[in-house]
Amino acid sequence: MPAVAHEYWELTKPRIVALLVFCAVIGMFLAVPGLPPWRALVFGTLGIWLASSSAAAFNQLIDRRIDKVMVRTAHRPLATGHLNSMQVFVFASLIGMLSMVVLVVFVNPLTAALTFAGLIGYAVVYTAFLKRATPQNIVIGGIAGAVPPLLGWAAVTNEVHPFALLLVLIIFVWTPPHFWALAIFRRDDYSRAQVPMLPVTHGVQYTRWHVLFYTVLLVIVTLLPYLAGMSGLFYLGGALVLGAGFVYYAIKLLDPPDERFAMRVFNYSIVYLMALFAFMLVDHYIDSTPLRRTVMNLHRIG
Repeated sequence: MPAVAHEYWELTKPRIVALLVFCAVIGMFLAVPGLPPWRALVFGTLGIWLASSSAAAFNQLIDRRIDKVMVRTAHRPLATGHLNSMQVFVFASLIGMLSMVVLVVFVNPLTAALTFAGLIGYAVVYTAFLKRATPQNIVIGGIAGAVPPLLGWAAVTNEVHPFALLLVLIIFVWTPPHFWALAIFRRDDYSRAQVPMLPVTHGVQYTRWHVLFYTVLLVIVTLLPYLAGMSGLFYLGGALVLGAGFVYYAIKLLDPPDERFAMRVFNYSIVYLMALFAFMLVDHYIDSTPLRRTVMNLHRIG
C-alpha cells in the first residue's frame, strides 16, 4: 500500500472499525429467520463501515494534541505530521457524507439517522466533551460505540426492535471493563495527556473493582437474550463459559501477577465479544426454540 494511502487507512482505525462492523453484520443476520437481503447486507455494511471510519478520523482530529503525548497513539498520522488537520477534516467529512448517501439511497433513512447519531455521539459528544470532562466518560459515551448491532438490524428490517436493543445493552455494559483494562495499563499515558480516565482520577485498585463489577453485570446481561426467547441453549452455554472466563480474568486483575496482565484482560475482552456474537449467530440458525418463534411471530403480527 502506498505510504499516503496507508496514512489515510490508519486514520480509520481499521481494527476497531472491523469489530464494530462485525457486530453490525451479526445484527443483520439475527434480524431475519433466513439470510438478510443482499442489498441491505452489502450497502448496509458499506455505509456503516464508512461512517465508523469517519468517526474514527474525526476522533483523531479532535485528539491530535493528546495523541502526540501518548505512547499508544504517537504513531498516528496527525501526531507524526504525515497528514495535516485540513487533510483529515476533508477526508473524514467526505467519507461521512458518502456513508449517509449510501445508507439513505440504498438502505433506508432510519439506518442513516441512527448511524449519524452514533457518529456524532462518538466523534463529538464523547471525544470532544465527555473524554475530557469526567472519569465516567467511557460509561456515558459507550452508548455510541454500542449501536452497531442496532444499525445492522435496522438496515434489514427498517425498525428498532427490542432484540436489537438487547444487543446494544450487551456492548454498552461490555465497554467499561474492556476499556478500563487498557486504561490501567496505559494510566501514565492518560495522566501525561491530562485525560481523566478512572485509573488516573481514582487509582488503579478502585478501577480494578469497577472492572469486576461491570464484568459480573455483563454476565447477567448476556443471559437476557436467552430469557427473552431471542436465543437458545447453544448461545446460553457459550455465554456462560465465556462469562466465566471474563470473571476469572477480572478477579485475577485485583491482584495481578504482573503489570501486563491488564492487557491480557483487554485482549480477552475482544475475543469474548466476538465469540459471544458468534455463538448467538450459530444459535440463531441451529436452535429455533418454540419460545423464540412465538416471540418473533407475535412481533410480526403486532
